Amino acid sequence: MTARIKQWADANIKGDQVIWAIVFGLAIMSVFVVYSATGALAYRNMESIEHYLFKHMALIGLSLVAMWVAHKIDYRYYSRLSKLGLWLSIPLLIYAWKAGINLNDASRWITIPIINQVFQPSDLAKLSLIAAMAAMLSKRQQNIDDFKEVVIPMVLWSGVICGLIAMADLSSAVLLFATAMLLMFIGRVPLKYLAMLVVVGVVAGAIAMAVGQRGETAKSRIASFINATELPFQAEQARIAIAAGGILGKGPGKSDQRNFLPHPYSDFVYAIIIEEYGMLGGVVILLLYLALLYRGMKTVANSDRAFGGLLSAGLSFALVLQAMVNMAVVVGLGPITGLPLPFLSMGGTSLLFTGVSLGIIISVSRGEVDSEWNTISGEVKNVMKAA
Repeated sequence: MTARIKQWADANIKGDQVIWAIVFGLAIMSVFVVYSATGALAYRNMESIEHYLFKHMALIGLSLVAMWVAHKIDYRYYSRLSKLGLWLSIPLLIYAWKAGINLNDASRWITIPIINQVFQPSDLAKLSLIAAMAAMLSKRQQNIDDFKEVVIPMVLWSGVICGLIAMADLSSAVLLFATAMLLMFIGRVPLKYLAMLVVVGVVAGAIAMAVGQRGETAKSRIASFINATELPFQAEQARIAIAAGGILGKGPGKSDQRNFLPHPYSDFVYAIIIEEYGMLGGVVILLLYLALLYRGMKTVANSDRAFGGLLSAGLSFALVLQAMVNMAVVVGLGPITGLPLPFLSMGGTSLLFTGVSLGIIISVSRGEVDSEWNTISGEVKNVMKAA
């Protein structure tokens, strides 16, 4: 049985094996911690904890399937799909902002007819923008200084997509904007044009703060963090959880703050991890994300195609930056944002698109591994013929 499983894995799971191992480790931890953290939610909604456990396990499984499918597709096809994703994202983001499902004073979700499941258009928009910018930069490397043909399209797309996301989700828009800046920097866009992107981002952010849904909330959270006169309730409960966890933690399923901390299964799942598994568990999770960034950037270094390198860099940076911001908020190093912890927090479309993003990164690494193997195989065949 073990031999069959190994044979199937060798035939079907390609690319960077370390990334696969990191993802499986995060998935297992996610099941444990979400099962522990959903007790209060189950009680409020008069559901069994097992209901949320099985639902989360199904979503984790679906995300792994999405990751597997994405890694089987040649990453160059994502260049063609990115523009379609951008054009679809614009009306979906506008609809979500104006008529979507409102939760915590933000309309970020759309209900999909027939299957009656919610969908967050910003997840599609983020993935599409990163892929589209990687494609535009890779195709224009020879004339990267061309303001009209190269810079204007990227600046406009970044401003429009980030601005629309910011109407209901400022923190996600800021992280996506930072990723766009990184891609343009790696893609050798002149600094004067990066300064122009900063100006566009500031204007789009100001408009979103003025007419969007989260402007006042963002201002109050930033002011509260800077002044530090009174901790918000979420931050206070998160620090209690961290202090209670100590070095080794209370043990799996023994959290007390899960009954008081808002969203302990999503935005503040890292606090529950530290409470139950201690600072040691928190450091392990941090190292897993850093290892993921390292492997993603190693793929960039090994890639002989500009699109593959830029795509892997953008997606790796976006995922790990979101994780770093989430963990920083939990331990009190930043204002509250409401960002989930990638592949650990309970979620729907965020889990699926995280799986797709990881699958694309592995697809890039798989392409490089396959090309190296073909080169080695060709050299071996030549030696055999010569002999």
